[in-house]
Amino acid sequence: MDTDAVILSGPQSLKLGLVGLKAPVAGDVVVRVRHSGISTGTEKLFWLGTMPPFPGMGYPLVPGYESFGEVVETCGETGLTVGDHVFVPGANCFEDGVRGLFGGASGLLVTPAARVAKLDAGYGEQGALLALAATAYHALAGGALPDLIIGHGTLGRLLARIALAMGAGPTVWEIDAARRSGAEGYQVIAPEDDARRDYKVILDASGASGLLDTLVPRLAKGGEVVLCGFYTAPISFAFPPAFMKELRLRIASEWQPADLDATRRLLDEGRLSLDGLITHRAAAADAGAAYTTAFTDPTCLKMILDWSAAA
Repeated sequence: MDTDAVILSGPQSLKLGLVGLKAPVAGDVVVRVRHSGISTGTEKLFWLGTMPPFPGMGYPLVPGYESFGEVVETCGETGLTVGDHVFVPGANCFEDGVRGLFGGASGLLVTPAARVAKLDAGYGEQGALLALAATAYHALAGGALPDLIIGHGTLGRLLARIALAMGAGPTVWEIDAARRSGAEGYQVIAPEDDARRDYKVILDASGASGLLDTLVPRLAKGGEVVLCGFYTAPISFAFPPAFMKELRLRIASEWQPADLDATRRLLDEGRLSLDGLITHRAAAADAGAAYTTAFTDPTCLKMILDWSAAA
């Protein structure tokens, strides 16, 4: 079985190509992908060639871990039926030496049914956003809710929306004036316009290096900074100011199945909206240009690939 897939063969060397798929085994489902998202975090690092050493990494690879599609085949007992729509957080199902470290940007995917999350077909392209929303939920569920969020990109917006749903009222910092719009229920301001210096919990969704020294003076004593991005440079900070504030530092990694379930409940209950996060769309056949736009155009919050014409 062959399928069209995005193949990243090296830094900034990306195209749509035909790859072989492993045959499904008991417990697997085959999913025809309808929409997949492009991550401006880890995927961008692979595209740039700046990803630090990571287990399983290497080229060529199929990127992507944000896919939404329809089950077209089941193998054995899966708890799913043909026609169900599911979110797929990537897959490792490719032959011909193509790695599936993420593996979601493909017209067809073979994956254990236990890895997918059933969603209503009505989610459409927004179904591809479930992993990012669950990542935001994971960061928030790990401790006290934030009163400051750094960055108003897609992750920052999801953090703010979920924090509101949980009862918090965060402020968001954004240095790009064009990204300060789109807030509902919370305030987005430039850092220099904020005089506050008693934040208890700050979540960084920017991934910017060298940020801690600018955040420590903004903390209340015993305050916490949560790193939600992916940082390629070593994290460092001046010790005396952090010592005086008794800084607490936490790292939020990827979502867990419980986070995915909790996020799905927020969506189903209408407490979380994914509206306004998808700003750009492209056919899978135009993947090369789409990835470039996603990684270089500051107006692009989230790029979605449409796989309806793919093999």
